[in-house]
Amino acid sequence: MRKFLLALACSALLAGCSTGSDQVDVNNGGEFRFVAATPSGEVIPAGERASAPEFSGTLLGGGAFSSKELSGDVAVLNFWGSWCGPCRVETPEFQQVYADVRDDGVQFLGLNVKENSEQFALAFVDRFGIEFPSLYDPRGEVALAFRDYPATAIPSTIVLDRDQRVAAVYTGAVAQDDLRRVLDLVLGEA
Repeated sequence: MRKFLLALACSALLAGCSTGSDQVDVNNGGEFRFVAATPSGEVIPAGERASAPEFSGTLLGGGAFSSKELSGDVAVLNFWGSWCGPCRVETPEFQQVYADVRDDGVQFLGLNVKENSEQFALAFVDRFGIEFPSLYDPRGEVALAFRDYPATAIPSTIVLDRDQRVAAVYTGAVAQDDLRRVLDLVLGEA
């Protein structure tokens, strides 16, 4: 019985913390669809980009946030959970990139999803010294707003251009070098 419960717990953990680049997703109508991320270090051509949905919510520790606050800047949206192993690797690297580019017109926003307690999320942010803000979204409402992108796989990262259009999408952990390369490309756009 213990082996069965252990196997069940491991499969639940793996299902909740996806690292694959291709996903099969179920939309709200129950229909299956195939979604894929952009290749590492690549950007969606400007003419093919779709506008990101508007969203709002409450920041970890309190305070309101609206996606309108990202206007005019390149934005990195990272969907994470304190329970997610790849997030523990990726998040400190995101902090390093954020520290290097925050004065260059780049904003980072974490979106803490599927978390049982805000205290777990706050402890995660404190443990890794994360300085960029995160929304507390335990029901995944913002991830649902991005349902046309694989934001329901955790971790997922979406890079928005200055016009708030989706420029790159990652499912799974993002290597620091890949993120820097994408940000350089998007920042270099006229």
